[in-house]
Amino acid sequence: MPPHSRRARIAFGDSAAEQLDSLTSEAELNALDRALVALSVDPEIGEPIPGHATGPELRQYTDEIEAVKVLYYVTALCTVVVVAYIEV
Repeated sequence: MPPHSRRARIAFGDSAAEQLDSLTSEAELNALDRALVALSVDPEIGEPIPGHATGPELRQYTDEIEAVKVLYYVTALCTVVVVAYIEV
């Protein structure tokens, strides 16, 4: 599927928001920002996580260069990416 013509909004779940608050270095924040921009441009960029039967499909995006991992799901209309977990 080609990238969407409009960027998706990024929202954070409670645990992801706490993780975001714990990031202190500018390098970590910049790396996460680049990963979130990539997700907003193409929410389908991550890989589906197998074994998740109910609710929205949980996906994992890993940026090997920036050493960032984001677990997220996309809303039904692909307008919002809700981040559930951040690892930088």
